[in-house]
Amino acid sequence: MPREYQYPFELRHLVYFREVARQLHFRKAAESLAVAQPALSRALAQLEKALGVDLLNRTRRGAELTPAGRILLEQLEPHLRGLAAIPREMQALGRGQSGRVRIAFTGLAMATVLPGILREFTARFPAVKIELNESPTAAQLAALESGELACGFFHPDAPTPGLQTRLLLRERNGVLLPATHPLAGRPKLRLRDLATTPFVLFPRSHNSGFYDRVLAAFTRAGVTPRIADEVWPRANGIGLVRAGLGATWMTPSEARYLPPEVVFRSLEGPAPESRLVIGWPKALRTDPALAAFLSVATKAGA
Repeated sequence: MPREYQYPFELRHLVYFREVARQLHFRKAAESLAVAQPALSRALAQLEKALGVDLLNRTRRGAELTPAGRILLEQLEPHLRGLAAIPREMQALGRGQSGRVRIAFTGLAMATVLPGILREFTARFPAVKIELNESPTAAQLAALESGELACGFFHPDAPTPGLQTRLLLRERNGVLLPATHPLAGRPKLRLRDLATTPFVLFPRSHNSGFYDRVLAAFTRAGVTPRIADEVWPRANGIGLVRAGLGATWMTPSEARYLPPEVVFRSLEGPAPESRLVIGWPKALRTDPALAAFLSVATKAGA
């Protein structure tokens, strides 16, 4: 056994000492521990010899703690309570009632399905710690493949071998316009109506599939897109629209709660489609905490 794990005493010595220190009486402590009093006395003598100090003063009425005994008792209590909690904590882990789940999400997920999932999950599994990280689709796929993430909310471009996925949202996009835009008063628009409007997009490397669907929609509408800027995360693009610097794409579900500086308008004719999935490595489904999270999250797409 490695030297750092070699101790001059056993756990039972510490348990025996704590009980004597609490009872301050050898006979009562022996009865509480269901051990013979001579065996208890020998164990305490062995502990004192191992530590090189007297822990107890024997008296006619029982025992008294020495200064070293009081310090040991203070240091011992949290360690013994921690050891006593191990079975309960392990059982909770096995049931998915505690643990940790690392999750990544996109702006669309946080604006639509994710808050409700988190609300229900934390109510049902309050001891499970959720670690959240906003990441674009490409970064999520790499992190899921490397095992850095337990699951992600992302937008698939192609089949994802090694991952299990569940579709949570599938919607045609409309456009988000500044409230002062000349076309903001129309109930519906066509993409060609926005031929002179600059658009705020995101870097293609973050989600090449959706980016290409955006360009394809412009092509089908016979419009050459004017791209004013490419920013990330999603909230920054919406902020630029609020500032009146362009338009951006948005799903109807994402547009339910908007500030007064912007308006959402549906599109007739060509428009890109957004697909949001939850995905996780097939090998991690046996993780109890992740399984508990998936039991809640996958219902959002039911």
